[in-house]
Amino acid sequence: MGGGRNVERLVAVRRSLRTSLDRSRALGAALARAGPRLDEIRQRLPLMEAAVRPIRADRDALADAGGHIDRAVVPAAAVLKVFDAVHGLERSLLSDPRADLPGYLAVLKHLEEALRFLSDNCGLAVQWLDDIVDYVDDQTLADQRFIMGLKSCLDSLKSAPSPLDGGLLAATLDKLESEFRLLLAEHTTPLPMPPDTSDASTISTSPIPVLVINKLRAILERMTANNLLDRCLSIFVDVRGSNIRASLRALNLDYLEITPNEFNDVQSIEGYIEKWGRHLQFAVKHLFETELKVCIEVFEQTGPPDVAVSCFADIAARAGILGFLRFGTIVTETRKDPIKLLKLLDVFATLNKLRLDFNRLFRGKDCVEIQNQTRDLIKRVIDGACDIFWELLHQVELQRQMPPPSDGAVPRLVSFITEYCNKLLSDEYQPVLTQVLIIHRSWKQEKFQEEMLTDAILDIFKALEANFDIWSKSYGDTSLSFLFAMNTHWHFYKNLKGTRLGELLGEAKLKEHEQYKDYYAASFLRESWGKLPPLLSREGLILFSGGRVKARDLVKQRLKGFNESFNEMYHKQLSWVISDKDLREKMCQLVVQTIVPSYRSYMQNYGPLVEQDASASKYAKYTPQSLEKMLGSLFQHKPGRTMSLSIGHSNGKLNSVMNNLSRSASTAVILTVWGVSKFSQVELDACLHGPVAVLPPLSSRHHVPMSLPGDRDCFHLTRLPLQGKPIKTSMDGSDQ
Repeated sequence: MGGGRNVERLVAVRRSLRTSLDRSRALGAALARAGPRLDEIRQRLPLMEAAVRPIRADRDALADAGGHIDRAVVPAAAVLKVFDAVHGLERSLLSDPRADLPGYLAVLKHLEEALRFLSDNCGLAVQWLDDIVDYVDDQTLADQRFIMGLKSCLDSLKSAPSPLDGGLLAATLDKLESEFRLLLAEHTTPLPMPPDTSDASTISTSPIPVLVINKLRAILERMTANNLLDRCLSIFVDVRGSNIRASLRALNLDYLEITPNEFNDVQSIEGYIEKWGRHLQFAVKHLFETELKVCIEVFEQTGPPDVAVSCFADIAARAGILGFLRFGTIVTETRKDPIKLLKLLDVFATLNKLRLDFNRLFRGKDCVEIQNQTRDLIKRVIDGACDIFWELLHQVELQRQMPPPSDGAVPRLVSFITEYCNKLLSDEYQPVLTQVLIIHRSWKQEKFQEEMLTDAILDIFKALEANFDIWSKSYGDTSLSFLFAMNTHWHFYKNLKGTRLGELLGEAKLKEHEQYKDYYAASFLRESWGKLPPLLSREGLILFSGGRVKARDLVKQRLKGFNESFNEMYHKQLSWVISDKDLREKMCQLVVQTIVPSYRSYMQNYGPLVEQDASASKYAKYTPQSLEKMLGSLFQHKPGRTMSLSIGHSNGKLNSVMNNLSRSASTAVILTVWGVSKFSQVELDACLHGPVAVLPPLSSRHHVPMSLPGDRDCFHLTRLPLQGKPIKTSMDGSDQ
C-alpha cells in the first residue's frame, strides 16, 4: 500500500518537473523574442529622456500652463478634422462629372466651403499655437532647443506655398471646364443657308436644349465662384465662333479675301456682290441672331450684366463679320462707272434691310469696331453713289465730241443710257436711290425734293437727245444721216413706250419720236433708192423698124447707168445697219418695192432689145429675183453689237465705256412690230415723190448743252471731295 503511493508521488513529481521544464523553455523563447524590442526600448529611452529633460518647471507652473495649451490645441484639432474631410471628397471629385453633374457640383460646393473654412482658420490655429509657444518660452517651461524646434515647425506652416487641398480644387475645376466644352460641342452644329435668307420665319430658335442650358449655367456658377469665368468665355467663343465659321465656309466665301489689286472695275466682281448680299443676310439674320440668343440664355444670369453682349461681340468678330464689311469697302474703292452706281445701290439696299438688326445685335462698347466699320462703309456707299449719279449728266455731254457709228446703227450710248435710266426709275432702284440722295443731302443740311431725282434723269435723257441731234448732223452722207436718225428715233420710241422713263417724257414726246422715224424713213428712201427708178426712163424709146437701133442704144445706156448706180449704192449700204429686226425687214421691203417693180416692167418691155445683143450680160446683169434677194440682205445686224447694263467684254473689263458706246451700235431687242406688213403703191409713191412734212429740228426742243471740255474717259471720274456732316449711327442718318 505504502509502495503504491510512493510511485504515484514520483509520477506526479516527474510530471510537474516536465511541465516546469516546458514553461522554462517557453519563457526562454519569449525572452529571446523580446530581446530586440528591449534593445529598441533601450535605444529610445535616451530620446524620451531628452524630450522630458527640457521641462524643468515645477508641477504648479506646468499645471497653470495646461489650460492655455488645451485652448491652443482645440482650433488646430478642428482644422485637422476639416482637412481630413477634404481628403474624404477626393474620390467623388476625381470621378467623371457627367455621370451625376448636380451631385458632382454639390460635392464641389462642399469642398469650396471646407477650403474657405481652412483658409479662414488655418492662420488662426497657427497663431494660437505660435502664441502658446511664446508663452512656454516666456515662462521658461522648456529649454531653448525645444522651443526653437517648435517655432521652426510653425514657420513652415505659415509659409507653405502649396494649396491646403493638395490641388484637388484645381483638378475639379479642370474637369468642369472640360465638361463645359464637351456640352457645348455636342450641341453645336453648322447651320445651312435657307433658300430665302430674308424670311424671318426661318430664323432658328436656340439650338441648345433647355436642359443643357441649365447644365452650362450650373457649371458657370461654380466657375464664376472660383474666378474662372474668363476661361469659360474663352471656350464659348472658341466653340461657337468655330461653328459660325464652319457654317460660312460651306458658302465658299473666298471672294471676301479679294484685294483691290485683283480687279479693275466693279463688273469684275459683280457676281460676288449679289452673293455678298445673300450671304450677309444669312450671317446676320440667322447665324448672329441665333448666337446672340444663345449668349443671353447662357450668360444672362452669370457674371457682369454685359458679359453676354461682350461674348457675342468676340464671336462675331472672330466669325468674320468684319470680312463682310471689308468686302463692301472694296466695292466702294473700284473705279467709277454707271454700273458701279447700281452695285452701290445694291450694297446700300442690303445694309438698309439689316439696319435694325445691326443696331440691335452690334450694340455697346464691345462692338465699337464693327459699328465704326459699318458707319464708314455706309458713308462710302452713299458718297460714291451720289458722286456717280450727279456726274452722269456731265459724262453724257462729254460724248458729243465723239463720232457717231459709221454704219448708221443706234449708238451703244443711246441704248445703254435708255436702259440705264429705266433701271434707275424701276421699283428695284428708285426707292433706294431716293433714300441715298435724301441721306446725302441731310448730311449737308439740305432738303431733298421728290422731283430732284426725276428731273436729273430727264436732264440726262435730254442731253442724250442733244448728242443724237449733233451726231445726226455730222455725217457726210445725207442718206446715212437719215438712216441713223430713223434708227435712233425708232429705238427711242420702241424702248421708251410703256416704261417709267416713257411715262415721264409723256405720250406726246414718244409720238414725236415715232413721227420723226416716219419722216426720216421717207427721207432716206427719197435720198437714196428713190433716185434709181428715174434712171430707167422710157423717154425717147420708139419701137418701130427705123428706130430700133436707137432704142437699143438708149436702153443699153440707161441699164448701164442703172447698174452702176445700183452697184455703188448696194455696196455702200451693205455695211449699213438697221438695228431693229422689224424695222430692217420693213425698210428692205420698201426698197424692194421701190426698185424691183420698175425694173421688172422695164425689162419686160425693153429687155428683148438688149438680150438679142452679143453683149447682153453686160447690160442685163440682174433679174428681178436677184435684185429682190440682194436688197433683202441689206442693213443686217452685226454680231457682237448688243449692249445691256450687265454686259461683259471678252477681257472681263469695261474700259472707257461711254466712249465706246458712242462709237458703235446696239441691237436692243424690240418686242413690238412697227407698221403694216406691206406698203401699197400709193403709199410708196407718197414716200418717194410726195411732199415731206417739215419737222422742227431736235436741238430747238432741248436744253442748251454745256461747253465741252477736253476728251476724257468717263469711267475714270475725278473723285470729288466728301462734304457734309459726319455719318450718323443709323443708316438713314437719324440719331439712334
